[in-house]
Amino acid sequence: MSEPTPDEQASNGPNYGDELAVVIVTYHSGETLGACLDSLGPASNRPVRVVLSDNTPDDPSAAEAASRTGAKLVTNRENVGYGAGINRGVAELGPEVGWIVIANADLEFAAGSLDELREAAERWPRGGAFGPLISEPDGSTYPSARLLPSLGRGAGHAVFGKVWPANPWTRAYRQSDNAVIERRSEWLSGSCQLLRRSAFDSVQGFDSRYFMYFEDVDLGDRLGKAGWQNIYVPTATVMHVGGMSTAKAPRRMLAEHHRSAYRYLADRHTGWKWAPVRFSVKAGLAARLKLSHRA
Repeated sequence: MSEPTPDEQASNGPNYGDELAVVIVTYHSGETLGACLDSLGPASNRPVRVVLSDNTPDDPSAAEAASRTGAKLVTNRENVGYGAGINRGVAELGPEVGWIVIANADLEFAAGSLDELREAAERWPRGGAFGPLISEPDGSTYPSARLLPSLGRGAGHAVFGKVWPANPWTRAYRQSDNAVIERRSEWLSGSCQLLRRSAFDSVQGFDSRYFMYFEDVDLGDRLGKAGWQNIYVPTATVMHVGGMSTAKAPRRMLAEHHRSAYRYLADRHTGWKWAPVRFSVKAGLAARLKLSHRA
């Protein structure tokens, strides 16, 4: 007899249907949001409902896009961050929705990409999250399926990633030498994922303490610990224009990146015996942030 899937183990939860919804967090998204929404039609042969979780209530662009496309608009009173924004959008979905695509507003979906992700989910019954191949506007591939950042790997990547991109810690972390094939990963980029809703529920969604960055690393880790798999599906492709929202406040986003990195590592190294390590990590990240600001 085969071992029950996490989905079967969580069968006492809501009985979700098979419908698909896309939840997009918007923040001064401007023109990119329109292109993103327009690309959703060819991305799937099945109906796709859309929820926009808007972190800029003073910007009418999300409301205009929702009115034009029929998307549901959730207006947050303030910028609550990416993970919390996704959680609020998911909370608007009824039980008929069993599959959730989370996405940045500056993505463009390739034709058939959502169907590719759903087909992969049939092949991986323990899959909780499915990530597409993410391409950059110049045609390069973003390393969106990675190993978890252990202390050693994380430190090596943090210290040498900018000055020596081919260093062994960064290459291992980014899985640079892996073939571009469908495979398991330890975490997937939060800029675009298909999530089995029962898996998302089983870990209570995103940890809203992460305002920006590392919320996807944390989610992938918690999904894995709950018995789910993170699956990279490169036959599904999206293009990430990138940086449209974070460019509004680059210094704050740089600080949030370092703050989230510390939170992720500190959460996994608790207790008095790890106190010297946490202190060293915090000091090292503070020094790195200062150098980054100067650069």
